[in-house]
Amino acid sequence: MTDQDSLARRNVYVLVASQAILGAQLPMIFTIAGLAGQSLAPNKCWATLPISLLVIGSMLTATPLSAFMAKYGRRAGFILGTVGGTIGAATGALGLYYGSFALFLLGALFSGIYMSAQGFYRFAAADTASEAFRPKAISWVMAGGLLSAVVGPELVKLTNDLMVVPFLATYLTVILLNFCGIFLFGLLNIPKPKAAVAGSPQGRSRRELIRTPQIAVAVIVATVSYALMNLVMTSSPLAVVGCGFEKDDAANVVMGHVLAMYAPSFVTGHIIARFGVEKVMATGLVILAAAGGVAIAGVELTNFFAALILLGIGWNFGFIGATTLLTGSIQPSERGRMQGLNDLIVFGGVTMASFSSGGLMNCSGGSVQSGWQAVNMAMLPFLVLAGGALIWLAMRPKEMR
Repeated sequence: MTDQDSLARRNVYVLVASQAILGAQLPMIFTIAGLAGQSLAPNKCWATLPISLLVIGSMLTATPLSAFMAKYGRRAGFILGTVGGTIGAATGALGLYYGSFALFLLGALFSGIYMSAQGFYRFAAADTASEAFRPKAISWVMAGGLLSAVVGPELVKLTNDLMVVPFLATYLTVILLNFCGIFLFGLLNIPKPKAAVAGSPQGRSRRELIRTPQIAVAVIVATVSYALMNLVMTSSPLAVVGCGFEKDDAANVVMGHVLAMYAPSFVTGHIIARFGVEKVMATGLVILAAAGGVAIAGVELTNFFAALILLGIGWNFGFIGATTLLTGSIQPSERGRMQGLNDLIVFGGVTMASFSSGGLMNCSGGSVQSGWQAVNMAMLPFLVLAGGALIWLAMRPKEMR
């Protein structure tokens, strides 16, 4: 590591804490939003629509939030994200209290602002890091989600029936988590980007960036990894409860999944440094395929746990690998453009996965089991797409990447 990495390490500590504390709200929302939506929606096919709106909110705000950070800095952007999370949780709580599905959906849309901001934690970790420290910095920040994987579902268990209105106390708890962000981000020290000077290099345009082979493949693998993870995870609480298990079982399955998403992050950076980013991304895609196979094999509780754990590990390798490849392929002057475009595309894919998840789960076939199989079968063509993109990149001469 260079001397520069002393600042990078400090920022990583703050971002790890933010991922752990504020990040707990996402597993909380993913655990209960479908179940709450099922009770509020006029049609059960719309049960996962709140999660879809959450992702849509993230997709719509990714590009403007990236531009905002490029102008005002990471700290201001992350605080803005906590404001969005607070408004979203408060609106969702009102929707639950009044039994309004429309209000609940509006809250989910605002919560997407926080989800979008959290997506930039990994990029912020790389901002002040040297090339050698960058994959480790990204991995460590992602590892902060390990604590959120435990805290989030446990908070759901403690709060989901704490008040007369189910899940209302859970959303009030999310508001409190967001308030913690104001204090945490005050400790962040990432210099604001320098204002552009006339005649200074501005880097490649968005069109040029996305046509660069390494960047294009990074975006494809990130999108497929995140979208497929979301596709299956969104339906898993409905499948677990629909197959006769308890809501606490669903929370435990989500906890196991989120633990698997972030636990490998302690070593993912080291694995990338040793074996190469492309091999790690390919391994992630293989593990995602294995998750689908385990899910299709049966609907025992052990199947749900094993499938969702594999799903989390596959996402970790695919998504962190893609992020590492992307950040190493762009210049500082291109960050604002490419990072926002990347997350716009990624969460666009995640949005389609969220919409598809509820329809496949609840409205394809005559049973919960057939719906769950349809969700997992839908992974196959996208895994083929991402795998093909990686093979194409590997076959290109290094000077043409």
